[in-house]
Amino acid sequence: MSTNAPIEPASDAPAERRHFIQQMIDEHIAQGRWGEPGDRSVIVTRFPPEPNGYLHIGHAKAICVSFGLAEEFGGRCNLRFDDTNPAKEEQEFVDSITHDVRWLGFRWDNASETDPTEGVLFASDYFEQMHAWAVELIEKGLAYVDTQDADTIRKQRGSVTRPGENSPFRDRPASESVELFNKMTRGELGDGAAVLRAKIDMASPNMNLRDPVMYRVVNAAHHRTGDDYHVYPMYDWAHGLEDSIEGVTNSLCTLEFENHRPLYDWFIDAINKDRPDKIHHSQQTEFARLNPSYIVTSKRKLKQLVDEGHVSGWDDPRMPTLSGMRRLGYTPEAVRSFCTGVGVTKFNAVHDITLLENAARDHLNKAAERRMAVLDPIKVVITNWGEHGDADRVEMMEGINNPEDDSAGTRQIPFSRELFIERDDFMEDPPKKFFRLGPGREVRLRFGYWIRCTDFVKDADGNVTEIHATYDPQTRGGDSPPPDTEGKVRKVKGTLHWVSAAHAVDAEVRLFDRLFSVPRPDKAPKDADDSWSFTTNLNPDSLKVITHAKLEPALGDDAKTAIERGVFHSEFGELGTVFQFERLGYFCLDPDTKTAGRPVFNRTVTLRDSWAKQNK
Repeated sequence: MSTNAPIEPASDAPAERRHFIQQMIDEHIAQGRWGEPGDRSVIVTRFPPEPNGYLHIGHAKAICVSFGLAEEFGGRCNLRFDDTNPAKEEQEFVDSITHDVRWLGFRWDNASETDPTEGVLFASDYFEQMHAWAVELIEKGLAYVDTQDADTIRKQRGSVTRPGENSPFRDRPASESVELFNKMTRGELGDGAAVLRAKIDMASPNMNLRDPVMYRVVNAAHHRTGDDYHVYPMYDWAHGLEDSIEGVTNSLCTLEFENHRPLYDWFIDAINKDRPDKIHHSQQTEFARLNPSYIVTSKRKLKQLVDEGHVSGWDDPRMPTLSGMRRLGYTPEAVRSFCTGVGVTKFNAVHDITLLENAARDHLNKAAERRMAVLDPIKVVITNWGEHGDADRVEMMEGINNPEDDSAGTRQIPFSRELFIERDDFMEDPPKKFFRLGPGREVRLRFGYWIRCTDFVKDADGNVTEIHATYDPQTRGGDSPPPDTEGKVRKVKGTLHWVSAAHAVDAEVRLFDRLFSVPRPDKAPKDADDSWSFTTNLNPDSLKVITHAKLEPALGDDAKTAIERGVFHSEFGELGTVFQFERLGYFCLDPDTKTAGRPVFNRTVTLRDSWAKQNK
């Protein structure tokens, strides 16, 4: 499907800055490397996760790069699972990863909206072909079966300063290696009894080329092929071959695979040696991985956090997994914006986590509906409420759902004699620049009335338990009162959020913060001993649970709707369960709401970066 768009007229706007991979693909298309010169649709990329864990924010960049480039050039991107290690792979991870990629807004070739796994590819689909190619290499004298134990093979590899030693089985006759390889395949040898190795160069300065292992014996059932195979390919052998079989033009990897590229090239060249019908040879290109501050992305360390109970699970909202971020309230738009914003380069760097948090703020400011919630409530009694009507009356105020989106409309908010406001919005003896409520001071209640504090009540310990105030009936909706006799209009500087006490919905609110207290939590200090762990840097204030929050009724209705529909943002990316709590931040309805008997909300991000002040 060649794209021959009309040429746009010249513009004075600055030219788009294209990263090095885009520039490389531009050149390949112009040269006709993969097809007819100028045909952009020939570009094929892939995202090849192992189904042995959950995706995290680092994977999100790899997804955005591979799927994004395919979208840009009008090509296709494959979602392919590298399921070559049956001992660690589960269908649960396949389902989770598939869901995460779809949540980010990407679709692979032949994807279906009704069957989430349709069009998904697996390395196990190619086991038979890869096995046949391995036999070819044995017959060409380019691979051999080694029956030494793993420790011996490891020692013979040498080091970066010392060349390796040839295995005593390196010159084993090809027929003998083929026979042994077939026995390995049939399950006639035990785990670790033999491996198939490529015959390359034991003195190569690139350790990856020192006769690497291609296959090992694993007598374990595979989640897709069952007991059909008892040998499984190593990643380095399978990686390039899977790309070749699928016709991938651009195999995009992170920088840690740069030294593996010569091996991938060697395998393809070895298969093509003396072969009239050459197999496809993809172009591998490496880029810097995503490395945000204040988090760890090591699968081992993330598992440690779960196993040791530092977090509640892989989808704990403090975890950098996509399932955790989704439960926290992050949107795919925010994640994609962040991944695009950090750019694609060859240089490893630490990326400020504030960029991710700001991406969430930017998108949710435009997309999230507004609601009012009081997290630390103190009661306000309007003492003159009965002077302007029935003392028990309830007035309905009109609240704007989203000032950034007129189509979001408005909602009705009950206003009555007794209200809740935030405890820290009142001070008994406020300083001059405290523009909230205090004795004799007047404030605007958002969408409500102006009120003036006239008195307050304390308990036996001297704590303020109740505030008394009067309201101005001429300020309904929060509007300014009419001018006085001198033409002057009274002004207030503070606007507070509130909830009607009689209509408040009780809720649990979880105030999540960064899981770690330092930018590089897995970097040990210079004087650290062997007992040091990255868990030393866990933030003790990463979670604060509020059990007595008060919500406006609309939030209670929102929670009921989510339960009835069975749709939560954390599970389906449903934006309707993410809100801005006015003056407080962005909050997401947690699926625990289904069993808690009351709404449970997670704080996604504060309205402003609170860490910036702490770090000054």
